[in-house]
Amino acid sequence: MSHLNPGATIGVLGSGQLGRMMTQAATRLGYRVACFSPDTSPTPCAQVGASEVTGSYDDLDAVAAFAKSVDVVTFEFENVSAAAAETAAKYAPVRPSGDVLHTTQNRLREKSFLQKIGVPTTIFKAVECAADCADFSYPAILKTAGFGYDGKGQRKVASASEAQAAFTELGEPPCILEALVDFAYEASIVGARGIDGTFVAYPLVRNDHANHILDLTTAPLSTKTDTGEASALAEGIFEALGVVGVLCVELFVTTDGQLLVNELAPRPHNSGHWSIEGAATSQFEQQVRAVCGLPLGSTALQAPGVAMANLLGDLWPESGEPNWAAALGVPGVHLHLYGKTQARPGRKMGHLTALAPTPVAAADCVLNTRKLLAL
Repeated sequence: MSHLNPGATIGVLGSGQLGRMMTQAATRLGYRVACFSPDTSPTPCAQVGASEVTGSYDDLDAVAAFAKSVDVVTFEFENVSAAAAETAAKYAPVRPSGDVLHTTQNRLREKSFLQKIGVPTTIFKAVECAADCADFSYPAILKTAGFGYDGKGQRKVASASEAQAAFTELGEPPCILEALVDFAYEASIVGARGIDGTFVAYPLVRNDHANHILDLTTAPLSTKTDTGEASALAEGIFEALGVVGVLCVELFVTTDGQLLVNELAPRPHNSGHWSIEGAATSQFEQQVRAVCGLPLGSTALQAPGVAMANLLGDLWPESGEPNWAAALGVPGVHLHLYGKTQARPGRKMGHLTALAPTPVAAADCVLNTRKLLAL
């Protein structure tokens, strides 16, 4: 059988908010979900019905036992060892594959892959020692090659000497230097590919960040040309990688309209959360459909404008809770909380989504509603 019917068990490596929302989509379709992660109960996944296995991703015997107990394996974040994905694949299909994970979890491998297949990216250079920081165009961003997200593991540098100092400060791990891009705004496109090679993409969206963390996503971008170009770019990347599942392509849109790929995320993405209410099929249901071998769903918008605003731990007062009643009193606004018990500055605790007649109106709605949480 090429597809898994409802009643099958989806194994998720990871147990955070992405796994939580994937679990919600999977259980609605009748699938069981089991999550494997080092985190102890109650994890965001377990709170919504996923069974839970606690273990280290480096414990390959535990990973093997987990894979034997499920029908298909997927993951909700990249910081899972490729060895764990390879081990799991001996006992169950892993979608996307460990090869996809291996490429995308390391910025240097990822950029080199994109360069090889002719995808436009920022100018970059590998840094293995301080001397490698010479002969590059500054200002630039020095990033650790692996294990970085939301601005972690990176420094803006204005010269080779600053880059060398930053390299030392980061602990001298393998790094990548990337030239700064004169971009008009940041964007992303989330797509999905089935086991039969069918590809679908959501509309191109605009992303606004604060302190290197996604703050606001607005859908769709009004420029149809950019959307078509981004979709074709994403489809080429999916094909070259052989992705089965959901992947997000993060982009810079330059001042002259050029699309440059910044990073890839081989799983549902923060900038796709708007799709839960804003699209005919959410990115999380799309992941379930893809990894189970089912037909992919429609990505059509449910309103002319949709926006999503993140809720970080900074919104929580020292004692008590944000003003949920005020936010929930706004018509057309949807609240998602991730079940995390401890709020910390910069920690993603939830998000708001709004649908409206225009993208600008939707963005204004979620931002104004978020302000009410502090009243």
